[in-house]
This record gives sequence, structure tokens and C-alpha cells, in this order.
Amino acid sequence: MAGGMMSGGKLTELRQRVLFVLGALLVFRIGTHIPVPGIDPVALAGLFEQQKGTILGMFNMFSGGALERFSVLALGIMPYISASIIMQLLTKVSPKLEQLNKEGAAGRRKITQYTRYFTLVLATFQAFGVAVMLESQMAPGNLAVVVEPGITFRLITAVTLVTGTMFLMWLGEQVTERGIGNGISLIIFAGIVAGLPAAIGGTLELARTGELSFILILILFVVAALVTALVVFVERGQRRITVNYAKRQQGRKMFAAQSSHLPLKVNMAGVIPPIFASSIILFPATLGSWLGNAEGMGWMQDIAATLSPGQPLYVAFYALAIIFFCFFYTALMFNPKETADNLKKSGAFVPGIRPGEQTARYIDGILGKLTLAGAIYI
Repeated sequence: MAGGMMSGGKLTELRQRVLFVLGALLVFRIGTHIPVPGIDPVALAGLFEQQKGTILGMFNMFSGGALERFSVLALGIMPYISASIIMQLLTKVSPKLEQLNKEGAAGRRKITQYTRYFTLVLATFQAFGVAVMLESQMAPGNLAVVVEPGITFRLITAVTLVTGTMFLMWLGEQVTERGIGNGISLIIFAGIVAGLPAAIGGTLELARTGELSFILILILFVVAALVTALVVFVERGQRRITVNYAKRQQGRKMFAAQSSHLPLKVNMAGVIPPIFASSIILFPATLGSWLGNAEGMGWMQDIAATLSPGQPLYVAFYALAIIFFCFFYTALMFNPKETADNLKKSGAFVPGIRPGEQTARYIDGILGKLTLAGAIYI
């Protein structure tokens, strides 16, 4: 009976957590449809039609279409993601932050607080930049995107967008604490898949009208399923390095020799490399589309056309940038020498490899091969 009550209590808690996540995602989707004052929606839609394939398109995807509608959540969670990545990198290069990171929960709370402050700064900077940029933009048909440009529009837009970003950051933390999984990741996921129903509906409509054959649609769904299976397989894939612990004595207790393993993920860098690579490569194309119509700036439109998605130069730069950031980010996040020293201090060793420097070189060699495989996979 007691077991049944405990099981029922766990189910109730799980139900509450699931409902909280669904409620939070519903609030997020409602927020993406609340517009910022002072914007002409027709002109904005025409502007985004022009900006397809630029960095704005990527940000719009992460915001779940909020940027295209210029809603109160138009900046999305990207400022927080950028701040988190930068703080993560700084903990590896700043001795003070590295020490904080090693101080346990209290130190990590301090770093989280710094990340929030940094998010506020980044969001403010980006919000003002977006407001100023929109004032200078003209949509097709010579339509002004901003109805009444000026300092009032800039202030209202900046305050609204920054508030939206900070609200999303808070919502993500609440989902992490009171829901299921990582709240920020769930918000990003919800933003990306928001356009999936419309895309599936459009595909089925093309099949109904006969523009797409049933066989082709079936092939598309099979390919999507295979790609999903490949992603799950690789993301869970790891190379396990066997680690042995020598027989040791502590006080009067004798501990027998043990064997364990050191897991190294195939894709240790995660999704950071493609995000960085896309941002850097699409930035010149975005500048070209903004400034290419100005006098003497036609060459920027040529750059934008050359670096637009699908072009050979774009594909080459994108692949090279992903490989570079895979190695760069993995090198920052995982230190083979530090791992080898920790193994040596705990009395562990890799069979056939001397503890210390040789172990570090051995781990580094395996990590390099795994990172290359992960970069090719990404």
C-alpha cells in the first residue's frame, strides 16, 4: 500500500511538471504574437522576404518566428545563449572565474548571476541596434518599416525587447527548476519546431494538388527518420578508455584493484560550432543586404550573393568554420593534461600507458580523432 502511495505521488509530481512545461511553452508561443508598437506589419513582412538566407533568418528560427513578426520576444533567448557561451569560455581563460567554477554550487551561482548581468548588457545593445537598423530600412514598394522614427520609438523598442529576453531567461530557469529537462533548450526547441506543422501541411497540400508525388513525400519522411536516428546514435556515441585503479590501503581498510572507464563523447562540442559558424559567415551577407543599396557599396551586394546559402563558397567556408570551432571549443572545454593529472592523483592509470604526460598525449590523440569525426558529422 505504501509503495502504491509513493508511486501515485510520483505520478502526480510528473503530471504537474509536464503541465508546467506545457503552460510555459504556451506562454512563449503567445508572446511571439504580441507585436512591438510602431511597426508596419506589411512592410516588415516584405523586408523579411528580402532577408531570407541571412543571419536574420537564423535568429528568426531560434525565436520561433517572433523576429519576423517583431513581437515582444523578437530577440528570443539568443542574448542569453551568447552570454552563457562567452562566460563558459571565460571560465577557461580567467583564473578568477575558473576558481569560482571550482568552488561548487556557491561559485556556480555567482557565475550564473554574472551571466544574467551580461545577458542584460547584450540584450540592451542588440535591442538598440535593431531599433536603429529598422528606422533606416525600406521594404519593397518604398514602404517604411517604422511608422514614426525617433528617440521615443528607440526607447520603447529597447525596453520592450530587453524585457522580453529577460522574461524568457526567467521562464527557462523556472522550467528547469519546476518542469522537465533544460528550460532554455526546450524554449529553443519550441521555437525551431514552431514552423513544422505549417511545413508539413504545405507538403501535404502539394501532394493533394499533385505537385509532389506520394513516393517523393514518403522518401522525404524516411530520410528525415534516418537522419534523426543518425543524430541520436552519434550524440550518444562515446569512446571509453579503460582505467585501472591499483590496490591501495586507507587506514586499516584494503581496497582491491578496480577497473573503470573514461568516457569521451564523439560530439563533445555539441551545437556550438554550427551556431558560431553560421553567425560569422552570414554576418557579411546581412551587412551586404542592409548597406548594398547605398552609393558606392554595390560590392557588398556581390559579397552577400557569393556568401548566400547554397553557394559553393558558402558551403566551403561553413564546413571549414565548423571544423575549426569543433577543435577550438573542445580544446577549451576538455583539458587532457588536467584529466591525466587527476587520474594520477587518484591512483588510476590507463593499461599500457605511463601515468602523467604519456597519458595526456594518449587521451589527446584519441580526442583529436573523435573531434574530427564529430566535425565531419556536424
